[in-house]
Amino acid sequence: MALFSKLKKASLAGAFFVSAIYLSPALALCPAAVVGKPVDVTRVVDGDTLRLADGRSVRLIGINTPEMPGKGRSVEPYAEQARRRLSALVAASDGRIVLQLGIESKDRYGRTLAHVYDTQGRSLEAQLLAEGLGYWVAVAPNLEQRQCLQTAEQTARVAKLGIWRNPPFITPDTLKAGGFALVRGTVKRVQRNRGGIWLEIGGSLVLRVPVDQADAFSKAQGQGLVGRAVEARGWVVDRARRSASTNKQARWMLTLGHESMLQVLP
Repeated sequence: MALFSKLKKASLAGAFFVSAIYLSPALALCPAAVVGKPVDVTRVVDGDTLRLADGRSVRLIGINTPEMPGKGRSVEPYAEQARRRLSALVAASDGRIVLQLGIESKDRYGRTLAHVYDTQGRSLEAQLLAEGLGYWVAVAPNLEQRQCLQTAEQTARVAKLGIWRNPPFITPDTLKAGGFALVRGTVKRVQRNRGGIWLEIGGSLVLRVPVDQADAFSKAQGQGLVGRAVEARGWVVDRARRSASTNKQARWMLTLGHESMLQVLP
């Protein structure tokens, strides 16, 4: 808690910013369904990951912030701003937060998956998204805050805040590495098989809808996607690194965690 007490007192300007931002309409978004016991934070790893005093690492649900440097990766724009902002929000809550665990409470790295609130029950994810410091994401089955977090992001997009001042959209032919991406392209082909639904976006990228999401996707998006311009978001993987037998397949694959991760453009 001492760490966050120092952050809180760093400057009058910083303190004013923290208090002023709490007047944002975003604070009314995503209220806590259940008020739990506050827990102490010892470290803010990045804009969407915290370390708790009890040893747990917490990954915030519904948001993906730009990556900090590491493992040969350079820092992404707004990564440091997102980390500092989350640190300030935690500090303003006296270094304590309240967790609302997801339906799926652990990720593949063993991190705790949770929505995170300050001690007043205000959503830290919604605040970061409304300031343009992260991307809204939806990954089944942790979807209970999907719509309100999407609304928080839209607030920043309309106001062109943070990452939305110069949205980092890419096209399939400019993909050069895996990782989180916002992709815009035109659907060339749609195919369904035992692996789910596959949408070809240009020659180098395919969007995959997992089989357990396929029926819901078909119902939500319909069948008329061929020829439509779309915006997709998610984590891109390089299939050429996974297998040597992908010479007839698109090199890049982006798996949609929910049908809302694909938006049909006007």
